[in-house]
Parts: sequence; structure tokens; C-alpha cells
Amino acid sequence: MDEVHVVTGAFGYTGRYITRRLLARGITVKTLTGHPDRPNPFGDQVSAMPFNFDKPAELTKSLEGASVLYNTYWVRFSHGQNTHERAVANTQTLIRAAEEAGVKRMVHVSIAKPSLDSTLPYYRGKAIMEQTLRESKLSYAILRPTVLFGVEAGEDVLINNIAWLLRRFPAFAIPGAGGYKLQPIYVEDLADLAVSVGQQSENVVINAVGPEIFTFDELVRLVAKAVNSRAWIVHVPPGLALALAQLISLLVGDVMLTGDEVAGLMGDLLFVDSPPPGQKRLSEWLAQNAKEVGARYASELGRHFK
Repeated sequence: MDEVHVVTGAFGYTGRYITRRLLARGITVKTLTGHPDRPNPFGDQVSAMPFNFDKPAELTKSLEGASVLYNTYWVRFSHGQNTHERAVANTQTLIRAAEEAGVKRMVHVSIAKPSLDSTLPYYRGKAIMEQTLRESKLSYAILRPTVLFGVEAGEDVLINNIAWLLRRFPAFAIPGAGGYKLQPIYVEDLADLAVSVGQQSENVVINAVGPEIFTFDELVRLVAKAVNSRAWIVHVPPGLALALAQLISLLVGDVMLTGDEVAGLMGDLLFVDSPPPGQKRLSEWLAQNAKEVGARYASELGRHFK
């Protein structure tokens, strides 16, 4: 009997690379998606089913026969009814459905430094989901990435849009002193890690980080050099940087940056001092993709809500 794995968001960013690896191993893949009617890049190799968070019995049925569930579902920011609180409730419904369906293991993509005590809904919500998974009947692997980059320029949001700004504007505003750190991981490395721990049975929590550590100031200057930007890199109060980002958001019809994201960035929540499972260096990837990175704006709303 064929082994069946389920990936949430196989048509999206991280889920797509996880799915490619599973298919290469001969594993049958199904996906749960919020956009079942969108074009399927995998054709008849991957069957798509709606999340059905509001229909738990149907969600459970969708998971029957699967041994491993890879969960990449989350919302970057609240938008309309898609709030962090709702995302937490939906994920808890997903975990219960997986238990009832007989799924054995869940590989959950979380975030670095989640905390039940956090004042930031993103990090608090991720912590609640981790706690729910740990208390479930499922064996689990919790992966905690920081910032993703690659494979193709324009797929990630943060790195690409920093480059997009540096290409088009005379100045780039860094919130505060810019000394807070980031430890980006290549999306292919994250996908390799996810599939690897999916084959195991031990409960693990892994900081999914790459081999390079940058201050935000260093990162911006690295990207600027890669795209030959002449933009003036200036340090401004966080509130002003956020206001400028919100102004540009109006121009592009997106949410470029939120106050919570500024707080998380400046709070060093995108940096973890631990051995990196990721191997690909952002500096190398930028050099290889300098012509393409930032050539087009990466819209969060365009990907998920339009």
C-alpha cells in the first residue's frame, strides 16, 4: 500500500518544496488548501482538498489514510476574518482531525522564539499551537524558522521586498540602530529538514536557521550591494520607518510591514544562537540571483487574498 502524506498549502511557498521532495521519494501526496480552485502545479500527482475547518468531520475524512501531516498553515497578519486567533483555532481543529483520522506524525512549521507570554499575537499564537500539538496523541517535529529566502527570486517576501525598495527609492529607512539580528534559512534546506524529520518518530523541536547571522543593517547593505543600489541607507525612529512602509503599502495595495513585525525584528526574535541545520548561505544566493531579486514586488495580499 502506498504511503500517503498530507501537506497544507502545497501550492504555496514552503509547502511546495516539501511536496516536491515527497513526490521524488515516491510518496503519495494530498494537500489541504484555502484555494482548491487555483491551478495545480503538480497536476494529477497531488489531489487538493479544502481546509474545511468549519466542517471537522469532512476535514477528518480528508486526512484518513495519511501517516504524516506537514503543516505550513498560518497568517502573517490579521486581515478581515483571517486573524491570528482564528488561525490558532483552525490549527487546533486540524490537530484534532489528524488524531481522529489516525495520522501518526505531524511536522509543524512554527517560528523562532514563540512564547505564551508574548504581547505579539503572531508569536503567542505560534506558542499556543505548539502547546496543543505537544499535548496531542500525535508524534511531532516542530520546526522553528526565522526568515526564509530563495529558491527563485521573488518567492520570499522580506528579502525580495528589501531589494525592491532599494532598487526603486532614493533612500531606505532602517528602524532604530539596526543592530538586531537575523539568521535566514534557505527554503530548500527547510524542506529537506521537514521531510527528514517526517520519516522519524521521536518528538523534536528544532531551530531551523541558516549558517549566516546578520544585523539588519548588515543585511540591508548586503542586499543593496547585490542589486547595485545607490539608495541612501538611513536610520530613523521605528515609528517613522513604519509610517513610511505604510505609505508605500498604499501605493502597492499590500501590507508591507506591521508594527508587530517591527517589534519582533527589533526584539531579536529572528535570531537564535544554535547550530544551523541549514547549509545554503544567503550571501551566495544573493550573488547568484542579483539580477532577479527585487525585480518585482512580492505581495502578501496578492498571494493569499486576491
